[in-house]
Amino acid sequence: MKTPYMNIYRVLRINRIVVLAVVIMAFVSMIFALTTIYRLNNQMLNSAFMVNTHGKVIPLKLVSQKETLEVEAKAHLDLFHRYFYGLTPANYKNQLKKALWLGDSSVDQLYKQKKADGLYNRLLQYALQQHVREVSSYVDLSAQPYRFQTKVLLEVHRGAVTDHYQLITSGALQPTSRSFPENTHGLLITEFYENQLKKLSDENK
Repeated sequence: MKTPYMNIYRVLRINRIVVLAVVIMAFVSMIFALTTIYRLNNQMLNSAFMVNTHGKVIPLKLVSQKETLEVEAKAHLDLFHRYFYGLTPANYKNQLKKALWLGDSSVDQLYKQKKADGLYNRLLQYALQQHVREVSSYVDLSAQPYRFQTKVLLEVHRGAVTDHYQLITSGALQPTSRSFPENTHGLLITEFYENQLKKLSDENK
């Protein structure tokens, strides 16, 4: 014998199914949206941009990070060496702060060692000015982390006297998250080591 209550149960069951279906569809849509946003964000970070005269960011060309890796790696090394070794009494604190963003604990340990040896105190005491004249790097991109060796030509000005040095450094580059403006290339210098520092004669300058 049919009663009105049976229709009510049927309606409630259908409502439950509809609500469950809507919740599942909303959850799937949310996951899809988040995945799409994440993928687009990574794609945009690995793209090249320019800033016009009005300060607007304009996409130049969407290129993969792999295509520009060698250029970015050498630019990263050039920037780091100019920050870490291009020092004057007026700018050395700011320069070193920027340099430490580009490397790991191996860079920080070298900085602490130089500080303990009194390098930065001598920079202030004798008003030394250390300029980076040239940075040239070789980077092996065949496997991560990317091994590198860099040659740096330095000029050390002490009053009217100028000495010239050649510094050879080595280490590895590890991909990491881009951080603007601290680490725009998304690379981190690891295993950093000063291999050789020699004073150049007049013939070798």
